[in-house]
Amino acid sequence: VHNKNTAYVCFNHHRYGDFKPYLLKTTDGGKSWTPIQSNLPQRGSVYSIAEDHVDPDLLFTGTESGVFFSNNGGKEWIQLKAGLPTVPVRDLEIQRRENDLVIATFGRGFYVLDDYSVLRSFKKEAAQQTAAIFPIKESLMFIERFPLGLRDKGHLGSSYFSTPNPPVGAVFTYYLKDDIKKLKEKRTEAEKAKYERNEKVYYPTLDSLRMEDLQPDPYLLFTIRDKAGNVVRHLKAPAKKGLQRIVWDFRYGVSAPVNGRSIPAPDQLFGGEEKGHLAEPGQYSVSLAKYEDGLLTELVAPVSFNCKLLEQNSLPVNMQENVGFYKQVAALRKATTATADLLNDMGGRLRTIQQAVLDMPAPAKTILEKASDLMKQYQQINQALNGDQSRARREFETLPGVTALVGGLESNIRNSTNKITAAFRSNYAIASQALTGILSDMKQLEASIQQLEKELELNKAPYTPGRWPEWK
Repeated sequence: VHNKNTAYVCFNHHRYGDFKPYLLKTTDGGKSWTPIQSNLPQRGSVYSIAEDHVDPDLLFTGTESGVFFSNNGGKEWIQLKAGLPTVPVRDLEIQRRENDLVIATFGRGFYVLDDYSVLRSFKKEAAQQTAAIFPIKESLMFIERFPLGLRDKGHLGSSYFSTPNPPVGAVFTYYLKDDIKKLKEKRTEAEKAKYERNEKVYYPTLDSLRMEDLQPDPYLLFTIRDKAGNVVRHLKAPAKKGLQRIVWDFRYGVSAPVNGRSIPAPDQLFGGEEKGHLAEPGQYSVSLAKYEDGLLTELVAPVSFNCKLLEQNSLPVNMQENVGFYKQVAALRKATTATADLLNDMGGRLRTIQQAVLDMPAPAKTILEKASDLMKQYQQINQALNGDQSRARREFETLPGVTALVGGLESNIRNSTNKITAAFRSNYAIASQALTGILSDMKQLEASIQQLEKELELNKAPYTPGRWPEWK
């Protein structure tokens, strides 16, 4: 307690059928007591109270229906709900170093609210703003470990108790005063209000309904920039009101193709979702904008914060140099996956060409033989890009293709802050040079395929993917 003459008392009378909250405060050593339960639920006993060690006006109380906080000394209470069910909270404790609120519920359950310090800033004036990003704590950058060997519980079985750690990253606590509603939501709410006032409700026009059908979903967009103002990452969040949190994992965006991304199921131990590479330690900023009706409008100007590397390396490392190499590998991964997708598309087009020729009302010999020659070129390029699959299937030692080299590089640097090795730089040089030659061969192959597709169209062959029709 900040003042030795200040004390709080909470008690309940539920055994006698009285479920009202009783919460009192004294500032004169107990000579007089003032009720501070104010707007707490009238049916809900109070069991515990805790005072913040920094702000004497910030109080927490545990009740029959959850946890409430007040940042004006108990004049008004706000419920903390996200992630906490409506359960009796019997005890509260504050972890001062990290500003964590630990609560014990009836039934031996424990919950932790990580770093509640933002509530010290959440005064009535802040709640009147359209949106806000609160001060951001200095963030420690590190690679999360898996002490059980793999993700989640490893191979220890579902009966092994564990609970996930908070996500690693810089935590942004933000506030949005009102939901960003779509046209349909606004219309239905207006219709409901008219109906309750016994006013006429008319069926909307077709143009209005079409606008509702075509309207994109609104969302919030956080933009993270480095000290020089370069964009590092975008984070998307629902356009829902209230005090919320979002975490940036200290990484750039994913360089893998947009299509085909997936998040592994909780019990899928091997593999993981795609991640970008780490950013440098240093100063960053984050701003908040809303995306509504196709327009992006800034709500909160950039707020600065610092990221500090948690030193765990036994050997010195230059993260600026590392991140420079990470960016090179990310660019190579982007180019390699694009190349693989384009080459796969070429193979599909060649296979459909060979099939369409058989239904073409013209001699097949010339086009079939050209398609066969192009397919051989495609197979040679595919071997250079993806390795010798014929050898690999028969379990012979096989040199990796460009895709495997780049995949191995990215996998290793994605989960390490160690110094970049000479082997990594060598593999990058080999893969980069090989990709240059592959792309050159592919451009020639693409021109030949397009020419062959024109011949198919002139000979009235059935449609094949990617071929534009000649009409009129």
